[in-house]
Amino acid sequence: MFARNAETHPLQSSISVPSPAGEPRPEVSLSAAVTNVPLYRLASIAGVGSALILLVNAAKRSSVIPTTDLTQLLAPLAEILALGLVVGLFLASGRRAGRLGTIAFVLNFVALASLEGVEVVINLVFSKLPLTTIIDLRAGPLGLALVASSLLFLIGTFAFVISLVVVRSVPRIPLALYLLGAAPIALRAFVPEWALDLGLMVLAIAIAWLAGWLWRSATAIDDPNVHLTRGAL
Repeated sequence: MFARNAETHPLQSSISVPSPAGEPRPEVSLSAAVTNVPLYRLASIAGVGSALILLVNAAKRSSVIPTTDLTQLLAPLAEILALGLVVGLFLASGRRAGRLGTIAFVLNFVALASLEGVEVVINLVFSKLPLTTIIDLRAGPLGLALVASSLLFLIGTFAFVISLVVVRSVPRIPLALYLLGAAPIALRAFVPEWALDLGLMVLAIAIAWLAGWLWRSATAIDDPNVHLTRGAL
């Protein structure tokens, strides 16, 4: 049974849970755990939105659906929504990896933000320019910036995935898919079109999977009595 170690407050209560040896564990604020649930759920919704837009991008590139102004405008939103999921995963799990988790999160966040700029250029600028102009732009500083952003995305993704694997709470399969899907996107200038399309679909599946895990685990993440493992799909 729970033993009360502090006076109950109307908006916040603290409990201590006896350990197997009979010694009480440190008090945990129940309100702190509860208030994080909406944030995790919001991050999960953002992840689902990102996955859907990635599927639209893949369908557009494969000519399954026509390229329109709407699909071009939607494309950069995938990274913006993915930022929300990344923040949620970091707060839910990545921060427990200590300094490694923090560095990996910052690196991945900056990489996604820079990739957002790449998507804006490709979908909203290059799509309106003749091919010769695009080639000229890629040959200059803009081309170097696009390559640097893509490589930073690859490095940031790898670091973030490793930090989540170290914590051992996020399922491994979607993390592996996340890394596999991100690779051809980061190396888009060096891979065939079919590889990029496949990468978009794999990344969409991984993001949706991680978003689903975050939604289902939201109420248990900050509960000291629940131990999340990789098997929690």
